[in-house]
Amino acid sequence: MASGRELLHQAKSQIREVTTEQAAALDSGTLFLDVREPDEHTQGAIPGALHIPRGYLELQLEGRVMDKDTPIVIYCAGGVRSALAAKTLTEMGYSDVVSMEGGFNRWKDEGRPWSAPKTLSAEQRNRYQRHLLLPEVGEAGQQKLLDSKVLLLGAGGLGSPAALYLAAAGVGTLGIIDMDVVDASNLQRQILHNVDRIGDRKVDSAKKTLTLLNPDVNVITYDTRLGADNILEIFDGYDVIVDGTDNFPTRYLVNDASLIKDIPVVHGSIFRFEGQVTVFQPWIGPCYRCLVPEPPPAELAPSCAEAGVLGVLCGIVGSLEAVEAIKLLLGIGDSLSGRLLSYDALGQEFRTFKVRRDPNCPTCGDDAGEIVIAEYDGLCMPHVKEPAKV
Repeated sequence: MASGRELLHQAKSQIREVTTEQAAALDSGTLFLDVREPDEHTQGAIPGALHIPRGYLELQLEGRVMDKDTPIVIYCAGGVRSALAAKTLTEMGYSDVVSMEGGFNRWKDEGRPWSAPKTLSAEQRNRYQRHLLLPEVGEAGQQKLLDSKVLLLGAGGLGSPAALYLAAAGVGTLGIIDMDVVDASNLQRQILHNVDRIGDRKVDSAKKTLTLLNPDVNVITYDTRLGADNILEIFDGYDVIVDGTDNFPTRYLVNDASLIKDIPVVHGSIFRFEGQVTVFQPWIGPCYRCLVPEPPPAELAPSCAEAGVLGVLCGIVGSLEAVEAIKLLLGIGDSLSGRLLSYDALGQEFRTFKVRRDPNCPTCGDDAGEIVIAEYDGLCMPHVKEPAKV
């Protein structure tokens, strides 16, 4: 059996090596891959480097670096493990791989740029371990979730499951806006609340539930009406908006503000046994006005208070909203931008419809004028009943 020294010699004879100076001179398209152990990585790393410990390369790399022609510089502490890792990557089919001589220790000693990366605590590693196993998430993705901010419009039927799963996933800041109180009739579908909180402000009840679920999450409450006078200020700083609103005037207002702030909106609606989910990606996909240019007549849009709604439907649609929000935050998968996902609970059927940007849309169309934030109660007629009452 070959000794460790012999294995290293064999590996070095089959790979290419570069100096730290040569590595630093490579263009921005080059990926630096850190194969040290987690405790070494936490003490400092090359900025922007992808960290996968040597023992997990075969399991995780292909899911995180799918283009095997990507230029890769591998480094460890001194250049030994990186040489062995470079041989492994070459055998896996990666075509442009080099090992950095001297490793991170030499890089740091020469005064080249490095930083102490944000890392998860032991408690966080345990809590999010199933996420960490996913190549599309990993530690970097989980840290990104912890640094993210999502605003939920409503703590009702859709906002409840969305908020619970976003909190459980470790989204670091959740804003919740709702000016209502908990009522006994809410409890059939609004699972953030319980019988002991009937009469409490919904935002207060929501915060209690979410912080008990995950103390990592900072819950910011807005016990106010969302209007033209405050929407831009409230939206400021959030990465994604999750829409659980139940009326046309607010949805048009949200649409216009999201276009101004360039913040994507995950939209959901429910009615009786049916639900819909889509994503409005400002200036990339269609906006809400492209989908619904004007509200339908009241007789075609009865509220859930009049027509009813299956409580568990809220859980399905709200959970789908949470999935879309997480995908947007992590930049993974294909969002529902440009597609409307429809769910029929009675037929247990999902259908997807294409939604295109309207070139004549008054807010995002080719010749649209300046977007003005204004109240739309008069335009949408206050007596109109929205089909997505939750």
